[in-house]
Amino acid sequence: VQLQASGGGLVQPGGSLRLSCAASRFILDYFAIGWFRQAPGKEREGVSCISNSDGSTYYANSVKGRFTISRDNAKNTVYLQMNSLKAEDTAVYYCATAEECGFNYLNFASWGQGTLVTVSS
Repeated sequence: VQLQASGGGLVQPGGSLRLSCAASRFILDYFAIGWFRQAPGKEREGVSCISNSDGSTYYANSVKGRFTISRDNAKNTVYLQMNSLKAEDTAVYYCATAEECGFNYLNFASWGQGTLVTVSS
């Protein structure tokens, strides 16, 4: 099973985007969902994660206070609201599953194709 990330696009610095990760109810009930990003020439890095057990959320220091992860069980979707975007946020963003939250991408599975976010004036 692969997750599908969507919602990327071109946005000016300081702007906002909301990414969506379409899953299934089974996945949301039994797996944590993480957002990762990968910029050209750089390693994939963890951005945010939401726990399936209690809804706890986690953020990388680089996005804390600017990004918000949330889950809509009725729509079987996890969102990543990104505000105050910076040029350094430019990357392909992916969502993936894991048994528990963390930022090591090796512990995650069900990677989809990702969605490109470009922050540029």
